[in-house]
Amino acid sequence: MEKIVGLAYYQKKDWGKFLELIDDKEKMHDTWNEWNKAYLKAKKKLTLQGLTVKDCVIDLIELETYCKLKGIKNDGKARSLFVSDKVSL
Repeated sequence: MEKIVGLAYYQKKDWGKFLELIDDKEKMHDTWNEWNKAYLKAKKKLTLQGLTVKDCVIDLIELETYCKLKGIKNDGKARSLFVSDKVSL
């Protein structure tokens, strides 16, 4: 059985707004290019482990609404839950 894992993908055009919205900005890469490099590395590593990676393009409004409805901070844990919920649909 194929093992699918979702990986959040942030569009370059949304990066500045994304950094404004999140509650853990200090843990995030400063630039989209830095983040994208880490993203590609993580994707390759997961693929080499035999997982099927599903890119999950993040809609910032949808993410913000998700966090508000759940009453949670927009941090790494919340974003992981958001992606997990989207991939399982």
